[in-house]
Amino acid sequence: MIDREHALPVTKQSKLLGLSRSSVYYQRKPMSEQDLQIMRAIDQIYMDTPEYGSRKIRVALKTRGYDVGRQQVRRLMRLMGIEAMYQKPRLSRANREHTVYPYLLRNLDITRANQVWSSDITYIPTPKGFCYLVAVMDWASRRVLSWRLSNTMDNAFCCEALEEAIQRYGRPEIFNTDQGSQFTSTDFTGVLLENGIRISMDGKGRWMDNVFIERLWRSLKYEQVHPKAYGTMIELRQGIANYMEKYNYRRPHQTL
Repeated sequence: MIDREHALPVTKQSKLLGLSRSSVYYQRKPMSEQDLQIMRAIDQIYMDTPEYGSRKIRVALKTRGYDVGRQQVRRLMRLMGIEAMYQKPRLSRANREHTVYPYLLRNLDITRANQVWSSDITYIPTPKGFCYLVAVMDWASRRVLSWRLSNTMDNAFCCEALEEAIQRYGRPEIFNTDQGSQFTSTDFTGVLLENGIRISMDGKGRWMDNVFIERLWRSLKYEQVHPKAYGTMIELRQGIANYMEKYNYRRPHQTL
């Protein structure tokens, strides 16, 4: 919105737009190399033991030679968008202003494609920072219908993945997610409602509903991301594209 080359001064532009002048000049500080190393270690620990919270991850980090405090571990876990997987009243921090929809999958027998889709977000480490990956999956076939990579955890890339999946494969009867703010946003739910898709959101006692897509994240990171150690987002995006093609068409699945 701010045009620094415009004849109108930046201070005047920010005033007209109702923006704080300090926010216009703010530049996000890059992550320190130490924090990036710790985040990669947290990611590996979390893939092995997703039930670990910040306390146990801190202990595991110390065994790897990282002298970190629990508050630092909690801060980095929040940045990564991960938390311990165990039964608890609230899995995700939802935006209180967003509508939360009821859970529709209880005792539902899911037997065919396009009956239920789901979506989730994971953190992906890179040498120069971190980014987020979202995927849309069909529950019955375990097929990855679409995915998007982003360096910000907003709802735009989630909406793009959803719209691509609908365009390529039609509409599911039910779409299930957690109560994260990206999925409860009016932009995301609006796409579902416009297409006549019933919205289901995980609630209390539904901590296992992401297990299918969590297995995808685990396989992707162990088989592709960590061994390859991609240097740029362009390389990472191509590597993920190659893996998703293999995951859908060539990789054996125990369940199927």
